[in-house]
Amino acid sequence: MNTGSSGAGFGAFRMWFLCFLLLSLLAAVSGGADSKAVTTTLTTKWADTPLLLEASEFLAEESQEKFWDFVEENQNIEGEHDDTDQAYYDLIVKKASTLLSAVQLNMLKFALSLRAYSATVHSFQQIASNEPPPAGCSAFFSVHGETTCDAASLAALLETAPQRPKPYLFKGDHRYPGSSPDAPVVILYAEFGTTDFQKLHQAVSSKVHEGQATYVLRHFLDKPSGRKVHLSGYGVELAIKSQEYKAKDDTQVQGVEVNATVIGENDPVDEVQGFLFGKLKTLYPELKEQLKELRKHLVESTNEMAPLKVWQMQDLSFQTAARILGAPAVDALNVMKDLSQNFPTKAMSITKTVVNTEIRKEIGENQKFFKGTLGLQPGDSALFINGLHVDLEAQDMFSVFEILRSEARVMEGLRSLQIESLYIHDVLKLNVQPSDSDYAVDIRSSAINWINNLETDHRYSSWPYNVQELLRPTFPGVIRQIRKNFHNLVIILDPTQENSAELLSVAEMFYTNNIPLRIGLVFVVSDEDDVDGMQDAGVALLRAYNYISDEVDSHSAFEAIISMFNRIPIGGQLSVGDVVKVLEKRFPYVEVSSVLGADSTYDSNRKEGRAYYKHTGVGPLPVVMYNGIPYQREQLDPDEMETVTMQKILETTTVYQRAVYLGELATDHDVVDFVMNQPNVVPRINPRVLSTSRNYLDLTDTNNFFIDDYARFSTLDAKERSGAVANSMNYMTKKGMTTTNRHDDGVVRPVTFWVVGDFDKPSGRQLLYDAIRHMKTSNNVRLGMINNPSGAPSVESSRVTRAIWAAMQTQSANNAKNFITKMAKDETAAALEKGVGIGEFAVGGMDVALFKEAYESPSLDFLLSHAVYCRDVLKLKKGQKAVISNGRIIGPLEEEEVFNQDDFLLLESLILKTSGEQIKSKIMQFGSEEDRASDLVMKVDALLSSQPKGEARVEYGFADDRYSAVKIRPSEGDVYFDVVAVVDPVTREAQKLAPLLLVLKQLVNVNLRVFMNCQSKLSEMPLKSFYRYVLEPEVMFHPDGSFAPGPMAKFLDMPQSPLFTLNLNTPESWMVESVRTRYDLDNIYLQEVENMVAAEYELEHLLLEGHCFDVSSGQPPRGLQFTLGTASEPVIVDTIVMANLGYFQLKANPGAWILKMRKGRSDEIYKIYSHDGTDSPPDSDDIVVVLNNFKSRIIKVKVQKKPDKYNEELLSDNTEENDTGFWKSLTRGFTGGGKSEEVKQEKDDVINIFSVASGHLYERFLRIMMLSVLKNTKTPVKFWFLKNYLSPTFKEFIPHMAKRYGFQYELVQYKWPRWLHQQTEKQRIIWGYKILFLDVLFPLAVDKILFVDADQIVRTDLKELRDFDLEGAPYGYTPFCESRREMDGYRFWKSGYWASHLAGRKYHISALYVVDLKKFRKIAAGDRLRGQYQGLSQDPNSLSNLDQDLPNNMIHQVPIKSLPQDWLWCETWCDDSSKRSAKTIDLCNNPMTKEPKLQAAVRIVAEWTDYDQEIKRLQTRVQDEGSQNAKRHSSDVHTEL
Repeated sequence: MNTGSSGAGFGAFRMWFLCFLLLSLLAAVSGGADSKAVTTTLTTKWADTPLLLEASEFLAEESQEKFWDFVEENQNIEGEHDDTDQAYYDLIVKKASTLLSAVQLNMLKFALSLRAYSATVHSFQQIASNEPPPAGCSAFFSVHGETTCDAASLAALLETAPQRPKPYLFKGDHRYPGSSPDAPVVILYAEFGTTDFQKLHQAVSSKVHEGQATYVLRHFLDKPSGRKVHLSGYGVELAIKSQEYKAKDDTQVQGVEVNATVIGENDPVDEVQGFLFGKLKTLYPELKEQLKELRKHLVESTNEMAPLKVWQMQDLSFQTAARILGAPAVDALNVMKDLSQNFPTKAMSITKTVVNTEIRKEIGENQKFFKGTLGLQPGDSALFINGLHVDLEAQDMFSVFEILRSEARVMEGLRSLQIESLYIHDVLKLNVQPSDSDYAVDIRSSAINWINNLETDHRYSSWPYNVQELLRPTFPGVIRQIRKNFHNLVIILDPTQENSAELLSVAEMFYTNNIPLRIGLVFVVSDEDDVDGMQDAGVALLRAYNYISDEVDSHSAFEAIISMFNRIPIGGQLSVGDVVKVLEKRFPYVEVSSVLGADSTYDSNRKEGRAYYKHTGVGPLPVVMYNGIPYQREQLDPDEMETVTMQKILETTTVYQRAVYLGELATDHDVVDFVMNQPNVVPRINPRVLSTSRNYLDLTDTNNFFIDDYARFSTLDAKERSGAVANSMNYMTKKGMTTTNRHDDGVVRPVTFWVVGDFDKPSGRQLLYDAIRHMKTSNNVRLGMINNPSGAPSVESSRVTRAIWAAMQTQSANNAKNFITKMAKDETAAALEKGVGIGEFAVGGMDVALFKEAYESPSLDFLLSHAVYCRDVLKLKKGQKAVISNGRIIGPLEEEEVFNQDDFLLLESLILKTSGEQIKSKIMQFGSEEDRASDLVMKVDALLSSQPKGEARVEYGFADDRYSAVKIRPSEGDVYFDVVAVVDPVTREAQKLAPLLLVLKQLVNVNLRVFMNCQSKLSEMPLKSFYRYVLEPEVMFHPDGSFAPGPMAKFLDMPQSPLFTLNLNTPESWMVESVRTRYDLDNIYLQEVENMVAAEYELEHLLLEGHCFDVSSGQPPRGLQFTLGTASEPVIVDTIVMANLGYFQLKANPGAWILKMRKGRSDEIYKIYSHDGTDSPPDSDDIVVVLNNFKSRIIKVKVQKKPDKYNEELLSDNTEENDTGFWKSLTRGFTGGGKSEEVKQEKDDVINIFSVASGHLYERFLRIMMLSVLKNTKTPVKFWFLKNYLSPTFKEFIPHMAKRYGFQYELVQYKWPRWLHQQTEKQRIIWGYKILFLDVLFPLAVDKILFVDADQIVRTDLKELRDFDLEGAPYGYTPFCESRREMDGYRFWKSGYWASHLAGRKYHISALYVVDLKKFRKIAAGDRLRGQYQGLSQDPNSLSNLDQDLPNNMIHQVPIKSLPQDWLWCETWCDDSSKRSAKTIDLCNNPMTKEPKLQAAVRIVAEWTDYDQEIKRLQTRVQDEGSQNAKRHSSDVHTEL
């Protein structure tokens, strides 16, 4: 009682104290300014896509079955919800919930919030627009190119369809289940969920059921919405700019309309100076207004950022960590997000935090672990989800989403196999990915004709014999000459094939140069009995070889063969004449026909050679093997083969060294035996077994269904059917047979084979017989059978099958095995056919009566079930054979295809090596009974191995997580994600990670540990920016049920004194541009803003990136051009291939695009050889690429010179002189922007000027620079601007200016390639663009470009500079002036590094330069500059003026022509007397006076103000016209009403 009353008394006191505090503080609050905000949104260019369609694409990634179930369920939902957005969304989630698990449903909500599938839906829209849609149809069919929306005319179109070509179908297309592949294709373009769709869908699906059509559905919106898609998954940074040089424009911004709803009541950060306002508002609702005032006051008092002393900064990282760790676990992530994202204003209060020694000590201990196991230094960050490393730099949210989804699938699969949550993560961590180890075949065969033998041949007798020689140190790359057959090269060839000669000449080169390589040949020639060598060149060569090696030795025989091949003309084939000529010359007295003729005695190894080739299964001829490992096709090119072989010799030497060192290999051992006893040696290589594209059954369903109830079985879905088949399977094993109720032996068998075939047909029985023979040799295997009858199941056609089934059901293990082995023989089947009773074949000890009863039972349910299982799940035709090994489907096997005992052995060793053994030992720990354990191994293997091959999971260790980690435990009993983050809380990574982890926590059940990885002794402010990461776990709504305005970045309560610049951090392949904002986003000064700056960005392009190589040289084809477009408009964008990595990039958007080489030089000299990562078959000439998601897309293209153009170069001196095709295509504008005016044929008469600017002030300077050029230059001018950083205001105004002054212009853009070291500061990025991409920014037709800085004034005709003779240098720069002596102290190039590097040369200024692009490209200057930049830029202290330091640093590799001094005058460095003769004046910064640019411009340049006024008058006129048009437009609207 007592405690209660004192508690109540304390509450009243608290209330009183709070009121007092509020009043006293409010008295101190004088009318301060309102809080200011900056918001940022990013939308797509395309119209909003319906969430229903996005949800269907999410389901399509689960399976096509689920997609179609969802479509069928939602054919027409028009009356199913009241019309609010929320009801529509809830309906989608409800309908999807029947098809998805709880975790996957959360993933769907997240995908809809991310709008991850909007691009997928829109890509179909773009494909539809190429069709094009018939008029007046909201949904339509396309049948082989003919379109209609009339369901009645479908039948007629289907009849005529075969006369027209089939349409191209993409990987992402949705094919209706049960469509017959040979029928005509009907593509339905529609929006499902509408009445129109329902009508057409029913019409076409009925045709599919009749077998008359293949049905493909593509999304199509007849009337796209007016809204745009609001994207998330990107970061926004508000960086504090240095105000050393004032770079703010003084022009007043016109009134800005603000959407005030953005700043809601609940947005502000909860904690301000220790007060938790969220809690206070809920506790004391009656004080809401006063709390608001208090909060405002506190915000303003903290926001003014007092600069910190160096000693205060030292411990900031640890202090921030201590603040985070001090918060309750549920709030810790929020605290981390708040502190890291608003660090500049929080830093002062953080400096007061005390860090206890336990935290420091534990962080130090953990850092040793992080460094050792993960390679992380203090201050580094990393994120692991279930042990998979998520690279925060490269990974975008969309890839993280994919990881979450696939992990959820696997964990739920393991869960449904009834594996305890406890063990799930143990099983997940098993690395079962097929290793890339190369399989080898046995080369100890008499079919191989060895040319030499290092151990016995006389020519090697001086070499040492002892294997210990391998351990003797030598120079790197030296091949040790030891008299042992360590390295064996076998060439299997058909002598009559063209490329045989090349391979033998490489072998000869190895032999004559005494490379320690034993070389063997296998000739694959005709193996008929009485073949005449005088008619067959291959046989002739083999007999000649045998004759010479018998008469002389194998080496002479080899030489003779080489001579025979040397006689063949280029492109010709070996003829009998070539063999005869060489034989006659070398052995003039022998009768040739007796050696080569039909009754020759020199015939050894003729049949054996072909048999060896057939048996080993090594693939198409010719084959080259090193120690039995076949080379890949592309390694058979002669130069490549030489390199690869030498490489293999060096690599294998280290393996031998290890074996000798460990005593596994001694001098008296046979080395070849040693190599051939390695585990990767198999009797036969079957590409079917070893191929990496694998198909697995889904065996994760745990149910109680069996196959002996066909009626029930036929109603199950694919996953349940696989479960039922597994439940009903009885197995044979080496020691007998196991079934669920009988234990013959307690062994867990990690390999399960299911043999599929018709056992009443010889080929099916042969497969079963080979499987049984293999099973009898191995203790690891269980063998089950699935029957795939060739015809309709009947008693007559299934004698053997039923006998096997009955024996399995009724007999003891050993008897059944012996009986079935008998049944698999052909003579048994023949006897049964003749009517011999089944009892005749009984083996001793069988219970014949019981067996007969089962055999004669009339029920064929098991057979019917097996038959539909083979048809629907295994996708086999009737009677086709297949083998299923631990759920992996190998098949369908062709009728004649050999799959024998050796293949089963290969398959077993493959499974044991990759997954079987590991999973078995893990499952043994669970202690389940043997059969269930063997079953589990099979099912877990099928699940884990079916996952796409990714990075290996990381094992991470740490000392302790008591004091230095934020821990969030998962909810009990459920599957959970194991998430580990290592982070320094005052880094950019922490700013990104905190919001990501918060969303993860809401999305899925996590076991989360966030380890602090702090840096000590900081010497500068670790974070100089505010940051927001835009991400929401699900779609948000207004209280009235309409969609909330979409995800956005909000910076509220920002300090008003600093100058900010706004940057977007988007995924690598996004190109975004700023649209619709009046403020200068480069210089945001909140004191001058009324209440908020709303920045709007648009996703302008998704990049298609690629790498291109020339097959013959292996080098990138510099200067090759690609175009991207559609069938109707082939050239929409184009690009040039760089030499660095053969990289190219093309700007695209969701849809299907065709990639081609540009008409002109590119497609005259080159043809496309192959391509990878695209959406068209590898052999098609048209490369189709479908962009249908927000993730990066990178393709690889190989090209080849046309035979007659072999010696031509793309970038030759006469390029493009008369290339009218190129000019015609240029009239379209290279990258959009300028009008498509007629390009003047005398191209010399255009001066091309390039410039970059960012921020309103520099754009103002840029307009004035342009005006000064136009006033002084008589030749037509074309301006090129870098579009990436221009403001919307500039882009709107430039067309008016072009019209008024009569110049051309074009906006170019290039995304900084991901492999080139990224700059983080906007100014440095812009500098990079000035110099790093000159060779790829402009079309090849532009051969001279002048760069003029935005803050320059031109006083002369620039034609003179364009025509200036550069004397062979790629570019010309003006050197820095030396004449203003008082600035000597600031001339850094006069001493230290620069003085020694320049060695008396001048240091040049980058404000004005002229580039001879033809020369620049020819000497690969761009590639050299990028290479040097890549090396230097890793050091943050180098290249402080990137655009200027880089060319000066490269002066020895890329020469600079110095322009005369009067080309650039700048007051900082040049004296006043030289100003009179200046041709251009640059407004350089002055490090001594720090004078603001605007002030300097007015003072230094007399004409500057006039130019400024002239442009302002034009701007006013344009604005007035704009507002009059707007008024006129609005009055028109009113009259319509």
